Amino acid sequence: MLRVHIIIISAIFSFTFAAITLADDIGSKLEQKILRTPDRGKINQAEAAGGIKEAMAQGVNRAIKQLGREDGFNKDPMVRILVPKQLRKVADLSRQLGAGKKVDQFELSMNRAAEKAIPAAADIFADAVRQMTVQDAINIVRGDEDAGTKFFRRVTEDKLRTKFLPIVADATAKTGVTKRYKEMSGKNSGVTKLLGGGESIDLDRYVTDKAMDGLYHYVAEQEKDIRKNPLKRSSNLLRRVFGK
Repeated sequence: MLRVHIIIISAIFSFTFAAITLADDIGSKLEQKILRTPDRGKINQAEAAGGIKEAMAQGVNRAIKQLGREDGFNKDPMVRILVPKQLRKVADLSRQLGAGKKVDQFELSMNRAAEKAIPAAADIFADAVRQMTVQDAINIVRGDEDAGTKFFRRVTEDKLRTKFLPIVADATAKTGVTKRYKEMSGKNSGVTKLLGGGESIDLDRYVTDKAMDGLYHYVAEQEKDIRKNPLKRSSNLLRRVFGK
């Protein structure tokens, strides 16, 4: 009889131990499953890629809207296009001789040309976003605060310049950039040449490069905002990817 009791007790302990072990195993698996769910776990590569693509598309869109309108460049001290360095002495001389208004008109015409070109960037950046690989996105998420902008600059710069240049050339012709330049320096043509202000400078290329610099500047600012400011993350995916 005693032996029967011992057998029963042993069976109960064995069953209890097995039940506890099974419960622990199930709990462990359940915990792992919970930790891997999108809302509470690590962001997987596909989600990271989607997040960075959405973030960069959002940043580019905001930058284009900000700059691709009247006075987007002209009234923004961060990106306003000034007289090229090669012509600064000429511009200063013109101001001293009472032709400051001509200098202002010259600068305004360059900024207007840049503002005309900016909207053309949308398709090029959209293509860059679509072609971004998962590994590109992972590198951007793990990179510096402007890693996405650096990526964009690397893959879009040549295409953007090719796209911008004819638009800028057309806009400079319509806004009279070269004419404004001649008006600025015309009265002092002899001194202009002496100061190194000849017409060898490619104004269309100068305006194009400055327009691109301004665009990349604000794409970088938008990227930094999304990384640092939760209020700038306009979707659940952005909040999850950049909240980690």
